[in-house]
Amino acid sequence: MRKRVLMVGTGGTIAAEMTEAGLAPGLGGADLLDYVPALRELCKVDCLQVLSIDSTNMTPDHWLTVENAIREHYEEYDGFVVSHGTDTMAYTAAALSYLIQDSPKPIVLTGGQKPIYTDVTDSKTNLLDAFTVACDGRIPGVTVVFGGAVILGTRARKTYSKSFGAFSSINYPALGVVRDGQLIPYLCPPRGEGPRFFDTLDPKVALMKLIPGASPDQLAFLLRESHAVIVESFGVGGVPAGADGEFYWVIREGLAAGKLVAVTTQVQNEGSDLAVYSVGHSLKTDLGVLEAYDMTTEALTAKLMWALGQTGEPGALARLLYTPVASDILCAPQG
Repeated sequence: MRKRVLMVGTGGTIAAEMTEAGLAPGLGGADLLDYVPALRELCKVDCLQVLSIDSTNMTPDHWLTVENAIREHYEEYDGFVVSHGTDTMAYTAAALSYLIQDSPKPIVLTGGQKPIYTDVTDSKTNLLDAFTVACDGRIPGVTVVFGGAVILGTRARKTYSKSFGAFSSINYPALGVVRDGQLIPYLCPPRGEGPRFFDTLDPKVALMKLIPGASPDQLAFLLRESHAVIVESFGVGGVPAGADGEFYWVIREGLAAGKLVAVTTQVQNEGSDLAVYSVGHSLKTDLGVLEAYDMTTEALTAKLMWALGQTGEPGALARLLYTPVASDILCAPQG
């Protein structure tokens, strides 16, 4: 019996058409299928267009729209393919990993660096590869399939702005590849006993990227305006001047006001370790800020939004952040 797969359309470059103001989403799911007729031979496909946006415009509310579409149709299909713009695909993949946990069915995100209608495009291959993974079923849960690679949803990052192999798996191996129309799995995550769906996010999470000479006033503003702030620091992590600097005292005041602060690193690989240098040590030992360890910034952002949507209690938030979901964190503290 042929598998049934639902394609959830959100827009993006894969569905873009040329306008006077540049590329903009215009094609629907059925239009995309017409460019890849082999898909209809691979499985029975239905299309559900929930959005038609450039992924630059993606918001947490849109993540919930996609999650709700999959939830409503989960029992009807063997797998799901979400067509999506590349620029925020990693954020959406991470968010869906927290909103739809322990899914035994594949939920695959894909898109293209070039629109599907163009002569030279990666969209057709990516779409066919995504359906191949969704139909195969050996890799459950949320993944990004792009440029032949199968990447865990919590580990994906766009690392090339133009090249067809746009996505990399950060601090975690790729789960497999699609080659000549066949899935070759390297790792098969355990099949979840879910799914467990969540429908609450707190979007008031901000990110401050440190640069030399950054002002503590910027962080103070973000703490006033947000429920949680991620400080994307240098190297293994820290803030300028450590416990003797103004950043430290701004963070102290924010924590006292009930705000959440998490520190991550701008360095793509290997993660943070606040205990190494004095500029980070006191943040961890004295203030008890949260730390990303080997999580990506995309996953940390989505996980904080999800965790804040479940509880406001600081201890519970820390436990949620450090409890692995879809292998998003490997170096978390124990206990």
